[in-house]
Amino acid sequence: MKIDVRFDPFELDELELRGKNIIVIDVLRSSTTITIALNNGAREIIPVESIENAVKISGSLFGDVTLRGGERNGKMIQGFNLGNSPLEYTESTVKGKSIIFCTTNGSVAMYKSRFAQNLAVGSFVNMSRVIEFIREVGSDFLLICSGRANSFSNFSLEDAVCAGMMVQSLAGGKGSPLELTDSALASQALHKTYGRSLLKMMKNTDHGRYLTEIGFLEDIKIAATVDSYPVLPVLGGNVIKLRRDDSRPGETESAKAGS
Repeated sequence: MKIDVRFDPFELDELELRGKNIIVIDVLRSSTTITIALNNGAREIIPVESIENAVKISGSLFGDVTLRGGERNGKMIQGFNLGNSPLEYTESTVKGKSIIFCTTNGSVAMYKSRFAQNLAVGSFVNMSRVIEFIREVGSDFLLICSGRANSFSNFSLEDAVCAGMMVQSLAGGKGSPLELTDSALASQALHKTYGRSLLKMMKNTDHGRYLTEIGFLEDIKIAATVDSYPVLPVLGGNVIKLRRDDSRPGETESAKAGS
């Protein structure tokens, strides 16, 4: 099983990603927020790559069961219902709702990867479920770090460290022998350096400092917790839902069948 990591998704082409097994990582904050929203009962997440597409899609859906969530420069988009803070996606707000999701980095990477053979959304908060999924599929995987658009290098340390934790966990477990690319080895090395204190690392990254400045320190604290939401968001039919075996307790079999 070969594990590759890409630090700059903006250079990736949709055709290049077709048929691959992919984990999309956007720790601050799309991956974290999507995981928490689905855990709190959101019906589905529809990732889009632009505000224009979000508006277009929402116009064709039922308004009372559809929300628009996302951000530009870390702040809620004008006219949207929600931003990109996991604290906004409470059960009372999102339960049973479809959420059209548009962010600067994460939703773009997810949209580009929509023709993947298998795609899951990964972060620190659902780390073990992601590792289980990769082992279960047992084939080559590409870990896509969503990075930071409009920055000089598009590189995001928190995403790279998260990918490195996945690589380290896979390398340390039983199963198929791993072939690690240079970028996978680099992410593993970054995790060994920064993984002892995730919160400290994330507060000091470029995006962590920016989020703190605009009032989202609590989001960083949530995103830095490992396995606090042990569920797996997966893509199917251009929408992201919880994997069926991660359905919420008490959900009926008929509801599962209709998901």
